Amino acid sequence: MLLYALNGNGFEASGFETGRELNAALRTRLPDMILLDIMLPDENGLSILKRLRASEQTAALPVIMLTAKSSEMDKVVGLDLGADDYIVKPFGILELLSRIRALARRAGAKAERAETSYTYGDVSIFEDSHIVTLRGEEIHLTRKEFKLLWFLLENQGRVVTRESIMEHVWDTGFDIETRTVDIHINTLRRKIEDDGSKIQTIRGVGYKIG
Repeated sequence: MLLYALNGNGFEASGFETGRELNAALRTRLPDMILLDIMLPDENGLSILKRLRASEQTAALPVIMLTAKSSEMDKVVGLDLGADDYIVKPFGILELLSRIRALARRAGAKAERAETSYTYGDVSIFEDSHIVTLRGEEIHLTRKEFKLLWFLLENQGRVVTRESIMEHVWDTGFDIETRTVDIHINTLRRKIEDDGSKIQTIRGVGYKIG
């Protein structure tokens, strides 16, 4: 039904029942976007997502999770692993088509503009390539840690509240525990070493860098 709706609304869509079939198809041709279920017969969709994000070839490929799992933690895990959007079953086809088109517009606009970057101390961060370097050596940040660092540097010298961080980094339309923000801040501090100490905690408000 989903393939019929997509192909009937101007998209070229193919379906795969297993992660193994998807992997074989990706070796032949890369799609513009992937709709990925969590509950699959041979491999969990989150495991597939993690592998997609670990590969240079598919790291930036837009992915929408389609799943019956609706708990907040399931959403957080999926989004932290790199999903661009998360739609819970049952959903309306018109809503899905709208979300696909919106993500396609965002992905297209991102591809067209020149890459921007920030440098702070020994840390450099590059928006489109999602690369972060420390003293010239690339370091690994999760997608949420990357977005968090970018948001802090985008607002360098200004205090950003926990609420604004949740809105810009966890832009999913639902609330998360503020403790999640604190945990990600602490992990980010460790990863960027000496420059991490410059991320200041503003008690009762949020954080500031610079």
